[in-house]
Amino acid sequence: MPIARKEQVCLEATPYYHVISRCVRRAFLCGMDRLSGKSYEHRKDWIVERLSELSEIFAIDLCAYAVMSNHCHLVVRLDPDRANAWSETEILERWERLFSLPVLVQRYRSGQTTGEAEIDVVRRIIETWRERLSDLSWFMRCLNEHIARRANAEDGCTGRFWEGRFKSQALLDEQALLTCMAYVDLNPVRAGIAETPEKSDHTAIQQRIREVLGREPRRDSAKCPRLLDFAGGERWDGPDGLPFYLDDYTELVDWSGRIVREGKRGAIPEDLPPILDRLEIDGRTWMRAIRRGQRLQFHHAVGRASAIRVAAEQFGRAFFKGLSFARQLFPDPG
Repeated sequence: MPIARKEQVCLEATPYYHVISRCVRRAFLCGMDRLSGKSYEHRKDWIVERLSELSEIFAIDLCAYAVMSNHCHLVVRLDPDRANAWSETEILERWERLFSLPVLVQRYRSGQTTGEAEIDVVRRIIETWRERLSDLSWFMRCLNEHIARRANAEDGCTGRFWEGRFKSQALLDEQALLTCMAYVDLNPVRAGIAETPEKSDHTAIQQRIREVLGREPRRDSAKCPRLLDFAGGERWDGPDGLPFYLDDYTELVDWSGRIVREGKRGAIPEDLPPILDRLEIDGRTWMRAIRRGQRLQFHHAVGRASAIRVAAEQFGRAFFKGLSFARQLFPDPG
């Protein structure tokens, strides 16, 4: 039975989530239309530009993204504590970049409110906006509706652009976060439209590599989104940043990308990236998970089997699917 949207995010379990949105009928509405021969590749830039805007407005960090021809992937971190620290003025400024402010709120900001009742109403509205500015559903709404309206205006039509509401997976531990980030960053390589991560347009991994090399993040003038930095270390360090070293991560993505390319042997190379060993991730199962044509065999939550069982209780569920695959990919120590 489907889980209600409000029950798919639990900050007590994790602030990290893998999000997927697909175009209606999985049509190439952001790529090359095979029937008409018309290219819609420019819409990928729209999505990257919108992610850039939203990453500056919301208290939500981007860890990874990949914009494909008929779907897009995001790995995000929700940070409500940051939103709670914003002043009322900051909340109003951020919300006004997305929506028009009601007249009552405009009067309050200009000091024209006349009574305590009006002030109380406005402050309740502001607190509602504060919650929404760290809410995954509102983030995706502001992304998907904007792109859908823009695409429909370009095509001179109405109706759905996206297949439905986005799907999400909770990433419960550092193993899950690493796996999903690499899975997302390798989408163009796995799909056969890019040979290497650094040639994978419209992805976070290309943006990170170009930034490290001191080059322009993109070959065009589109603004890139703000990405959550790597904090380094080998422990789950929480809000300070991604709990890996950038060098470790790029080495893992490069190694994995060589495996998924056509014509490569199925055996695991002897020189496994050290990060897999440190995080006790099974190399053989990792290879199967990220190879071309394979999807991560998890459902609502990704992580060790023990973490999935705990998360099911936190989400108010009897169980989550994916325990068998979790035991293979992330063997519990001991």
